[in-house]
Amino acid sequence: MMTRLAVLVMALLLVSGLLCLSGAIAGSGQRAGVISAEDYALYDQVVMSKFLTSATRLVVIERMTRFRLAPDQEELPTVESFREGGYFGDELPLEMVREFILLNRQPSRLEGRFHFGVGYRFATGDTIEEPEVFLARPVTVNLAKPTQAPSVLERLAFSRVARSLRNDQALLYVEVLRPDGTGAGFLFWFVRRGRDWTILDTEVVWAIQVPEEEKELEGPEDAPLLAP
Repeated sequence: MMTRLAVLVMALLLVSGLLCLSGAIAGSGQRAGVISAEDYALYDQVVMSKFLTSATRLVVIERMTRFRLAPDQEELPTVESFREGGYFGDELPLEMVREFILLNRQPSRLEGRFHFGVGYRFATGDTIEEPEVFLARPVTVNLAKPTQAPSVLERLAFSRVARSLRNDQALLYVEVLRPDGTGAGFLFWFVRRGRDWTILDTEVVWAIQVPEEEKELEGPEDAPLLAP
């Protein structure tokens, strides 16, 4: 009887160890720079719902992911910096914030796995890569006045996607930098209901606008930084 009990205990410990090991391997793969198809689906959702217009024909995307929350920020984000920023009323799950910080300590390489319905090119520094990537999929955008919107959306930069322990919430940083030096950075908070992910809330982290005197000289702004 004692022998059988000992064997059972050893078997349970072995299974538990294997499960922990597989989880650790998965976690290390996630943090090592492997961006999943599920993450690209969230990238696509943000682009389609918040940045594309009916006039957009090309999107320029930074090849490497962002690991800072502002263009001129030298230090990496920390739990303290999130608290100081007061993002989303400091209601983000702490474990998701920590996961975001861990995932974004180093940049990761984005691949041609976007499906937001228009062509796109990757950029590194001042270099725009060739050829243009186009993976067609029907896309609907609701922004009116297409003649006032530019046909090229540049440049979008993405962070890695952090998820809660239960994989029912996700956090993503996206920034857009225009050639004239204007732009903005946004945090997107997702929630999962069933199999569907939706954007629960959006937080503006930083914004650079054209000075009022320059606006008067240049005329009205071509397109919003963040579509409705």
